[in-house]
Amino acid sequence: MDEFRESQKERIQEALDMAELTTGRGLNQEFGLSRACDTRWGSHFKSFNNFILMFGSILDVLELLVLDAHSTDERSKAMGYLRACQTFEFDGLYVSSLRSRRKPDDCTVLHHYRVDVFCKIIDWQIQELNERFDEVTTHLLHGIACLNPINSFSSFDIRKIMRMAELYPDDFDEFSMGALENQLASYIIDVRDVDERFSDLHGLCDLSKRLVQTKKHSNYPLVFRLVKLVLLLPVATASVERAFSAMKFIKNDLRSRMNDEFFSGCLVPYVEKIVFDSISNDAIIKTFQDMKPRRVQL
Repeated sequence: MDEFRESQKERIQEALDMAELTTGRGLNQEFGLSRACDTRWGSHFKSFNNFILMFGSILDVLELLVLDAHSTDERSKAMGYLRACQTFEFDGLYVSSLRSRRKPDDCTVLHHYRVDVFCKIIDWQIQELNERFDEVTTHLLHGIACLNPINSFSSFDIRKIMRMAELYPDDFDEFSMGALENQLASYIIDVRDVDERFSDLHGLCDLSKRLVQTKKHSNYPLVFRLVKLVLLLPVATASVERAFSAMKFIKNDLRSRMNDEFFSGCLVPYVEKIVFDSISNDAIIKTFQDMKPRRVQL
């Protein structure tokens, strides 16, 4: 404690000699640090303020303890405290909202558009892609690409196709997965190396047609099921998105208590407008008229 007072006294005297401190009644009084147990919430600012004012003296005392410690334990503690005080590691950096005239901004226009604009937009796009194309979606897209017959099935990979099939346990159970792997091994040899009718295909639609034309959909039923599933996915996804978009128009405040069957009946004609535009009103009336005997003509 005596070393601390001497160090603080020398610093105050040096500041007074350099006119960095003013003298007067009640100024430059002796103060110290409060213990954590004695510090209340209201005095935290005062404790931190005292620590800042005595920071140089605290470092001097810690350096003396490192050099003149009586035991290794005291020297280790002093070195740890000294290192903690001299290491500037914070959760965030303070950036003043005002521009200092003595510190002009060295940021160029190129740096602004490259770091603050371009890199930020790239980060947003990467985040959006990661959210939209997660691990499951990535496995699905890889499996679809492996079934593509372009360039004589050059992208075919049984491992990726099997991983895609695992995403649909209702269509491919544990027994079907083993049979699917065997069918895929025989299928790729047949369509790529044996049968030349599969050499000029340009997509999955052509592949499904050619499988039916050559009757190979009966030889490889699980492979054909997987091809049909891949072809249905874009249509099914778009239909679901259109259905959810139409829900806010069909189920409004006035029709918020309709049951699921009636709601589905109203939703299908709204979504499939093109199909239902081709159906005449007379055909609809005749269908309802023929359902059961009625007293009057609809």
